[in-house]
Amino acid sequence: MEKELNENIVPETEEQLAGAEAAEVQPAAEANKTEETEAQDGEQPDVSAVVDKQTFIKQERTDKPYWYVVYTYSGYENKVMDNLLKTIENHNLQDTIIDVKVPMEESVEIKNGKKRHVSRKMYPGYVMVKMFLTDESWYVVRNTRGVTGFVGPSSKPIPLSDAEVRSMGIEDVRINLDVEVGNNVIVTSGPLESFIGLVEEVNTERQKVRVLVSMFGRDTSVELDFVQVKRI
Repeated sequence: MEKELNENIVPETEEQLAGAEAAEVQPAAEANKTEETEAQDGEQPDVSAVVDKQTFIKQERTDKPYWYVVYTYSGYENKVMDNLLKTIENHNLQDTIIDVKVPMEESVEIKNGKKRHVSRKMYPGYVMVKMFLTDESWYVVRNTRGVTGFVGPSSKPIPLSDAEVRSMGIEDVRINLDVEVGNNVIVTSGPLESFIGLVEEVNTERQKVRVLVSMFGRDTSVELDFVQVKRI
């Protein structure tokens, strides 16, 4: 999922958003003229066709809240987050939509010999939403100004796994790693990706595992995060 976010096409610009909104007005006006003409001819407008355009895929309520990734127009990430938080408060949806985040990362820049701390969006064009997936929560999020859809096939929301949530820096989720001392594991991310090693120590409290891997012809003990290894 993290790779998918980085590989996706950059969402539209604010100018394109304004153009899209203007374009939406044109079809609506034409539709009204069509309905008026049909009414004058003594024919009733096809109500079912209008309703079909407004329906969406029925969502089955999840057993617990999951994190979902939402596409937004470029530069609208914080606006989407603020508008969604206001909607949640105004409609008392705190028990359904649990949290909304725009993950940020801090870095230090040195310019003209001076240091300054800079905050950047980790995933430009995306907002993370933790919620119970229901028809109502889907509709509220999808129809928030600036949102263009959910990450998933045909905009059907696909929840992030606990490992993805942790590795993407969204939330410090505790992971239950099914490995013990003496097990062989493969490193799934980081500089040692694809290396195979032997588990020497498992620290559940720190969510770390110490693995013995062979590097440059010699065994080296390295400490890795739970999300970086997989039992084989």
